[in-house]
Amino acid sequence: MSATSVCKNGGILPLATIPRLTSAEFAALIKTRLTEGARLAACLAVPEGDGDASFTLYAVLADDQGGDLLVVAQKPQRQFDSLTPTISHVHLFEREIGEQYGVKFAGHPWFKPVRFHAPWPGGSDGWDRDPEIHPLVGDMDYFTVEGEEIHEVGVGPVHAGVIEPGHFRFQCYGEQVLHLEISLGYQHRGIEKMLLGGPWPRTAMQIETMAGDTTIGHMSAYSMVLEGLAGMAISPRARALRAIALELERLANHVGDIGALAADIGFLPTSAYCGRLRGDYLNLSAQLCGSRFGRGLVRPGGVLFDADKALLTKMRQTLEAVARNTRGAIELFFSTPSVLARLEGTGRVTARDAYYLGLVGVAGRACGIDADVRRYHGTGSYLPDEIPAMIEEGGDVLARAQVRRQEIEHSLEFLNLHLSELPAGELRQVLPPLAPGCLAVAMVEGWRGPVTHVGLTDADGRFVRYKAVDPSFFNWSGLALALRDGQISDFPLCNKSFNLSYCGFDL
Repeated sequence: MSATSVCKNGGILPLATIPRLTSAEFAALIKTRLTEGARLAACLAVPEGDGDASFTLYAVLADDQGGDLLVVAQKPQRQFDSLTPTISHVHLFEREIGEQYGVKFAGHPWFKPVRFHAPWPGGSDGWDRDPEIHPLVGDMDYFTVEGEEIHEVGVGPVHAGVIEPGHFRFQCYGEQVLHLEISLGYQHRGIEKMLLGGPWPRTAMQIETMAGDTTIGHMSAYSMVLEGLAGMAISPRARALRAIALELERLANHVGDIGALAADIGFLPTSAYCGRLRGDYLNLSAQLCGSRFGRGLVRPGGVLFDADKALLTKMRQTLEAVARNTRGAIELFFSTPSVLARLEGTGRVTARDAYYLGLVGVAGRACGIDADVRRYHGTGSYLPDEIPAMIEEGGDVLARAQVRRQEIEHSLEFLNLHLSELPAGELRQVLPPLAPGCLAVAMVEGWRGPVTHVGLTDADGRFVRYKAVDPSFFNWSGLALALRDGQISDFPLCNKSFNLSYCGFDL
């Protein structure tokens, strides 16, 4: 029997068919697969419910070259040996599982909470604190650098404007950043815990708020999980409408990000243009479904809103004018020497470090990592041979901006094609009951990177565990590394170039 179970994007596997490996076999297999080019998409623990607080570990690996998703499971245990010393990709997942269930990972080099919440039912308090008291919000041990001329700078958790709370602690020698540690989780909502026993009528709304700027990305992945468990395929028309909404979401955020970079370096022409243009793309989403962020459009079984020929024509005409202004604002940005001089070399992450951190999406492709769900795990309207490799090699702020530039151009071309005419088909189909005792996994290339959802059902077809991984979960570590040996004054610019989600991290 193979040590892994394999499915395609949106596929399902009966839990009984997934082999349970020993600790050594589990570690060796993951390390081998990662060395061969696969990447870690998700890692989660599932309580066995046998009364002795034992847990099964599952890991989902994306084999981009083969277009497969590999599911690996470890035999139930009460505590585990940490894989982090040899497989750095799992470091946050192990800490997260420890916080959720109190599972200890012996040998983890920095085993402390990721967020601030009490252990879930079924586990123990793995942090050796009274679960009635822990966690105190903000009570965190930070890495410190000692030295007579070393000083520490704390930023947040409260920030100006409307952004969510997060704490950044810099260890500095003069202006040079020796180390940055990022602590999030100040407004933990516990969405994954709320999904247990579901799906519920309220679940769709909760999924849409996992990361509000990635409403389409998360809702599409959730819908694919349910559709896989229900054994159904949505119509070509529904797939096309989801893809249109996803690319509008990508355009709104990428254009907004380039405008934010321009504002951060004081380049006002592009900043002013992109701020308005972002609103134009959001308004196109509103034309499609009534919500600027796409809420209420995607649902399991299809979509809730259609686009007739008149609406498609109107959207295409609007897009033509907005695209022309977008290209002008971006060209002005990238053709100005003073802009390029400020971005180039700032916040660099090497390809080697990006690999060991498991960076994904824009941040990973800016370091030369050719990983794109549309390109290697595409479904529906995304044909792999139509998705180019949109990558850069520099790993700096400029490279991350250039990847956005490439993706903006591709999204504009994609929409121009798909807004011409939609294929036929039902908007939405009623889902049959979900398959019991199965695991389903779905990936969507959101605008930040891959959004991965994993759902496991019990004997009644209800969720015994639901795991969602936003690309920000991998990439916050990349931001911390981008500041190392840089100037503390570069932090706002680096932060904008990653533009990661606080709430997407804090599920």
